[in-house]
Amino acid sequence: MLKGIRSVFNVAIREVGIWRKTPIYLFCMVVFPLLSIFFFTSMLQEGQPENLPCGVIDEDNSTTSRTIVRNLDALQSTQIVARYANFSEAKRAIQRNEIYAFLYIPKGTSTKMIGGRQPSVAFYYSNVSLVAGSLLFKDLKTITTLSSAAMGIEKLKMIGKTDKEISAYLQPITLDVHPIGNPYLNYNVYLTTFLVPGVLMLFMFLVTVYSIGTEMKFQRSKEWLAAANGNIFVALLGKLLPQFLVFLTIFIGYEWYVYDYLNFPHAGGVMKIFALGVLSVLSAQGFGAFVFGLIPTLRMALSICSLWAMVGFSACGATFPVFAMNPMIEGLAQIIPLRHYYMIYQMAIFNGYPLHYSSYNLLCMVVFASLPIVVLPNMKKAMMEYEYLP
Repeated sequence: MLKGIRSVFNVAIREVGIWRKTPIYLFCMVVFPLLSIFFFTSMLQEGQPENLPCGVIDEDNSTTSRTIVRNLDALQSTQIVARYANFSEAKRAIQRNEIYAFLYIPKGTSTKMIGGRQPSVAFYYSNVSLVAGSLLFKDLKTITTLSSAAMGIEKLKMIGKTDKEISAYLQPITLDVHPIGNPYLNYNVYLTTFLVPGVLMLFMFLVTVYSIGTEMKFQRSKEWLAAANGNIFVALLGKLLPQFLVFLTIFIGYEWYVYDYLNFPHAGGVMKIFALGVLSVLSAQGFGAFVFGLIPTLRMALSICSLWAMVGFSACGATFPVFAMNPMIEGLAQIIPLRHYYMIYQMAIFNGYPLHYSSYNLLCMVVFASLPIVVLPNMKKAMMEYEYLP
């Protein structure tokens, strides 16, 4: 036992010595992960996009239409940046990405409203940018609905209706909306909590594969095994241990930054956050080592890990529910570590449920961390017999 621990320590010291001669480890384990953390959190620090550019075609040019435009401009998400003479000019402005939407108020709108006829007010928005289009759609719909209601209030007052009767007529059902968990609808909370861990897992995949594959590439594999007394389990454990400590420090630092400093919702508590960080690093390293042991070719293993990490962003279920995807994609999502990270995060940390609610996902992450055991014989054979092919 003591001999095995000493061998693990010797391999770990050797691994740190390799880092000192290879700057790519510093960049991929520390510099780029930290840049990714600060890039995503600072890019979304406003929480929601504000002052999205919007245009207006006001052919009516009446007191009513000018009031509608002023009220639209006063909304937080919308800023009126231009007025256009006709539909073609406004459409070209959207195509040139100068505005995301425009409101069209035809001539005679106020006259029809006063006369009891139903005018048509149109708004057009670009859904190429889904967030911008959705926010402007909401503001445009709100303003046009409120303007119609305001005119209706004046007409009902003219015929002698009381405020209570007017309220019951215009809004028979009152909505009381409470967004749970993220009441401010903060996009930083929504996006950063799966984008950053996904990027960190990508670096873990690649560094794990690279560190093992370069032993073969630079013909150091027999030296690596000799340092572990020929035991491939000890050799792999000693190699991954320093990486685990560095990545865990980065991951825990990220969690402290978003949950404590930026005060993201975390009803689950500190211990669950720490446990998820440990599991995330172990599962990512385990998956990377498994891929190389299964396909002991540096270039191919790096490509597979990159592909797996990229697919994880779409298949983790953060932006589109997995159960609504094609059954093949739904099945594929179960073998992506980021999917299980996200499920544990949203259940145990974001919503504060006990860990046993995500027992299936916890088991999957433990399995990912244990996968290298299956391919250890193949990995040892590759290190002893295979030659690196560029």
